[in-house]
Amino acid sequence: MSNTSSPSGLVDQSRSQIAIAALAIVAIVLHLVMRYGLGRADIADFPLYVALLLGGIPLVWELLGNLVRGEFGSDLLAGISIVTAAILGEYLAGTLVVLMLSGGEALEAYAVRSASSVLEALSRRMPSQAHRQSGSSIDDVPVESIVIGDQIVLFPHEVCPIDGTVTEGHTVMDESYLTGEPYLMSKTPGSAVLSGAINGDSAITIRAEKVAKDSRYAQIMNVMQSSSQHRPQIRRLGDQLGAIYTPIALTVAFAAWIASGDPVRFLAVLVVATPCPLLIAIPVAIIGSISLAAKRAIVIRDPAVLERMDQCRTVIFDKTGTLTYGRPELVKESVVDPAQKDATLSLVGSIERYSKHPLAEAIVEAASTRDLPVLATSEISEKAGQGLRGTVGGRQLRITNRKTLLGELPHVAPDLPPPAAGLECVVMVDGEYAATYQFRDTPRAEGKSFIRHLGPQHRIERVMLLSGDRESEVRYLADRVGVTEIHAEKSPEEKLEIVRKETAAAGTIFVGDGINDAPALMAATVGIAFGQNSDVTTEAAGAVILDSSLEKVDELLHISRRMRRIALQSAVGGMAISIIGMIVAAAGYLPPVAGAITQELIDVAAVVNALRVAIRPKSLTDFDGAKTTETD
Repeated sequence: MSNTSSPSGLVDQSRSQIAIAALAIVAIVLHLVMRYGLGRADIADFPLYVALLLGGIPLVWELLGNLVRGEFGSDLLAGISIVTAAILGEYLAGTLVVLMLSGGEALEAYAVRSASSVLEALSRRMPSQAHRQSGSSIDDVPVESIVIGDQIVLFPHEVCPIDGTVTEGHTVMDESYLTGEPYLMSKTPGSAVLSGAINGDSAITIRAEKVAKDSRYAQIMNVMQSSSQHRPQIRRLGDQLGAIYTPIALTVAFAAWIASGDPVRFLAVLVVATPCPLLIAIPVAIIGSISLAAKRAIVIRDPAVLERMDQCRTVIFDKTGTLTYGRPELVKESVVDPAQKDATLSLVGSIERYSKHPLAEAIVEAASTRDLPVLATSEISEKAGQGLRGTVGGRQLRITNRKTLLGELPHVAPDLPPPAAGLECVVMVDGEYAATYQFRDTPRAEGKSFIRHLGPQHRIERVMLLSGDRESEVRYLADRVGVTEIHAEKSPEEKLEIVRKETAAAGTIFVGDGINDAPALMAATVGIAFGQNSDVTTEAAGAVILDSSLEKVDELLHISRRMRRIALQSAVGGMAISIIGMIVAAAGYLPPVAGAITQELIDVAAVVNALRVAIRPKSLTDFDGAKTTETD
């Protein structure tokens, strides 16, 4: 099949193939209606002539171009079969081959074209206008017109259009698409902000530090564009088998012609050799597997995923949201008076129920787990950058950060625990330091057993952890789940280069869930996205796991292996029987008409076998104690 690099070329190619497939379907239906419904056998072949003329000739011409370039695949033999069928007068068979070939090319063009939709998703996410402040007025201007030094107002919940520094206001921002960290980041005057970050509940003013084309988000766009132009070049299963089958079929056909001196022998062999098991059975197995995966909350966006996945030997995980749940967990409580540990957490948990801070949920959950009482709370205030204040159970409570505490009470420095990886907050009760709480992202409970499972059950030779998060956080998670190879504090560009390098060495599976993962998802042999948090990520991935569980990754691995096995059974089995038929035809015992009937029987057998893939076996996973029962 031809490769058209530009998005417009891919659209045109896909549309032309769909048009040819539609023409073939209409022609076949009209032929059957005229021949068997109206009894007009004299004109029943006319629609087939039109389909072969308007659809078959363009396909054959394209395949001739492949032949000149030395590309031998199953589709090339199909082109020869179209010509052969036309010469033999087997117009219905020829039109069926046109339908199969054009339908397959339309699917391929759609899969390749999906890469450009990632860029469209990125573009949709980025605002085209910004609120520029001039004195007391605020004007909406195109983002491209912003220059360094402009004062930009960012309203609540808006996407930041430029890279800059906060000059006024306090807020929190979601930068997880870039940094990989699952927390909202506090922003005060002097804090750096990144284009593409999502603002919280408060308006802030930002001084532009870069023009739009040099912003961090623009860099992500450039990386994505580069990634879409360097997708892994992997031959499809049908092409691999066709590269073997096509020369065999042509050799037998020419040998029969030369040995007998009868060109009909050549035609008879090619009719039997029509590669329908390749053109139909493999797509049927793929479509059946896509349907099976969908029922298991796994969306297959690129059918090639099912062909490639079982051959991959390296798995690369992003940290946040894949091997972790993407939410903080209270992991350590350093309390001035250990006897007041539960009492302090009860106070803090009671007031945090009213907070929007990203750590609040972790504190409330910890207090709830220990069945601590919820105390009466009043006079609550939470100003960005100043912490949470209130009266809880008759006591004055304040929750803030280490820097603020030491600025007000420098004498308590010896009482504080050493700074640690992750996030933390400090608690003041009645104006005195009381406790420090430390948090980390929660590792998935099944993470360690899943990592151990990959090698023996799926022949995975290397497992890597690749993250934009701090090394201490990545190392902490790696130790918890049993991963020894880590790459921390990596930008999207660095992630992309690492994945490209690993993919060049061996097939790779990349699992991620953030926008910063999108280039790596596209560069890997197989990209898997968790959840639906970002349309950009899901567009970039070949498969999307909606339930966001590692068990679903295991199911996908088994679905891929099962599809490949059944597809190979159907295709190789069909080719083997076809080769026997070719030998019989070459010997003169199978004329063209009988050969066509024989080939149809072979096709039916191959397709029926391929249809088994849509039937769910008793188990699709052998992870976490469940034994696989893939016996079909």
